[in-house]
Amino acid sequence: MKKLILASAFVLGGLSTFVTPTVLAQSTVEKEIIIEDNFKEIKTSELPAAVSDALKNDFPTATLNKAYVNDKQEYKLKITVEGTESVVYADKDGNWIKK
Repeated sequence: MKKLILASAFVLGGLSTFVTPTVLAQSTVEKEIIIEDNFKEIKTSELPAAVSDALKNDFPTATLNKAYVNDKQEYKLKITVEGTESVVYADKDGNWIKK
């Protein structure tokens, strides 16, 4: 009886070494989030004087690349300062907005 139990333990132990867990490759899912900000491009000459003056005073070495406006009369300005492109926001009175 002991031999039968011992033999069955060896057989079951031997079979368990053949069962190995399968590792499934994890797939990466990339999500792209598009934030619609409703800004429309305008000519840089169409900027209000207050916004242009604020840009000249606060960023004297900046180059204005593009200008955008939304329905709240907030302005999105793409500027280049010392070779680095940045985006700044201002209201119609030339006050800077953090977004």
